[in-house]
Amino acid sequence: MKKLIVLVACMAGALLSSCSGQKDGNNNNKKETTMKTINLTKEEFLTKVANFEASPNEWKYLGDKPAIVDFYASWCGPCKTIAPILEELAQEYGDSIVIYKVDTEKEEELAGAFGIRSIPSLLFIPMNGQPQMAQGAMPKASFKEAIDKVLLNK
Repeated sequence: MKKLIVLVACMAGALLSSCSGQKDGNNNNKKETTMKTINLTKEEFLTKVANFEASPNEWKYLGDKPAIVDFYASWCGPCKTIAPILEELAQEYGDSIVIYKVDTEKEEELAGAFGIRSIPSLLFIPMNGQPQMAQGAMPKASFKEAIDKVLLNK
């Protein structure tokens, strides 16, 4: 019985330390990356992603790393399904990519500029070449495949 109590106490301690972001003494020099998805307004989109108003006939990506733009709405079931997946991917890929989110209800003009008729719609933006649009909810494995092939050229 004592061994079980000690084991449970150790497991609880391990969970608490991992949740707090504390590192053990051996990894003090490693920087922990906790990237998150970033909400964008139209104005931010024009400065961080592409200024389609200044160059309506030419795609010129303004970012410094590949990106995904998730066009979503808060009431959309499939959008709610992929939201935690996108958060996980932002953390897993860290500084390799950026994941933006655009609320189509608040940014109707931006959604209209990209012809968004169905949500979720996802814009995959590689560093070189043209962006690619995908529609509908995808499983995490499909997102990872698209990120690796389209964005990171793996």
